Amino acid sequence: MKIESEVDYKKLIERKELELGALLEITQAINNNLPEESLYKIFNFTLRSQLQIKKLALFVFDQIWSCKVSFGATKNLARTKLDDRMKLIKNMHRMEEFSNCEFDEFDLVIPISHKSETLALIFVGGLDFSANQNESAIKFIQALSNIIVVAIENKKLARQQLEQEAFRKELEIASDVQRFLFPEKLPNTEKLKVEASYLPHDRVGGDYYDYIPINGNQFLICVADVSGKGIPAALMMSNFQASLHTLLRQTPNLTEIVEALNYQVLDSAKGEKFITFFAAIYDLRLKTMVYVNAGHNPPILCDDTGIRLLEEGSTVLGALHPLPFIREGFIENIERFTLFTYTDGLTETINEDNHEFGLQALVDYFKSNVKKDLKTIHNDIIINLDTFKGRNPYRDDITMLSCRVES
Repeated sequence: MKIESEVDYKKLIERKELELGALLEITQAINNNLPEESLYKIFNFTLRSQLQIKKLALFVFDQIWSCKVSFGATKNLARTKLDDRMKLIKNMHRMEEFSNCEFDEFDLVIPISHKSETLALIFVGGLDFSANQNESAIKFIQALSNIIVVAIENKKLARQQLEQEAFRKELEIASDVQRFLFPEKLPNTEKLKVEASYLPHDRVGGDYYDYIPINGNQFLICVADVSGKGIPAALMMSNFQASLHTLLRQTPNLTEIVEALNYQVLDSAKGEKFITFFAAIYDLRLKTMVYVNAGHNPPILCDDTGIRLLEEGSTVLGALHPLPFIREGFIENIERFTLFTYTDGLTETINEDNHEFGLQALVDYFKSNVKKDLKTIHNDIIINLDTFKGRNPYRDDITMLSCRVES
């Protein structure tokens, strides 16, 4: 009896030394910032070789359950999908408590939790519940698994924080880029007034508007909208704005400008994105307006003859080269007018009945309110839009650019 007791004691000491050595190895691996795959390999080797665990499967939850370590099982668990309800397991259970379970060849399921959230499940098999050493083995499996899973979770959180910080910086840069797209100051004289409103859906959008003086008599106003949102859309629109300013210094011919912009958009976006664009050049001395509408929502022109929509132009930019057609709109003898341009985020706003705000609502508004000052017009439209949409959220950027010329 004494000899057997001494043998058991020596085995216990050896086992504790192995466990302590395993914990030290895992801790050193974590401190050395080894990748997740290496930590799982150490976990596998430690339990399988050093501690003689016969059967085990480790499932970790990261949006979905995935098997990270598996040995001794008769089934291939690599592609086994666990139910999301497995996250509700908070305590250790014998598998016999579960009926018709595909893990019935295992004896126990052990949850690994952190801050009351289940991060992993360990299925253990080949245990002899009559043996005292199994209780110690289970506690060690719990300790070792907890160290590894929590360390990997912390690595994941740290990686997410770095990614979020990088994205935040990119977002700041894109936001600055977009802010520089818009003119710093718009004219507000007795003869010429320009008003703009920009309501971004996200921090960075794909809308653009501009007022560009050409000479003492002529100026260009424009509005554009790129397909897609976020940083790529803002950067693409930045290139578009730079190209427009460069082209306008070379020629006032809108057809040539639009053709060149179309090629530039197609070349940079490779047909994956396109831009709708409206531009008009007004000559204060000649009282003429030349415009091109490249697939954009038709602006509303209000003058002494009534209300009309400006639709002449071409198709969207960046989809085809060369453009299949392009027609300049030309209006002469126009001394007094109000021009209202906008992006589709305005007319495509949806209410709770899934109806769009639509173009007709704008036309009806201008029939009785065209003489109001431009800022009031913009505020009225925003209020009307808020009332219309009800509890529905805005789904897109909204840009409005208005121009008024008085004789």
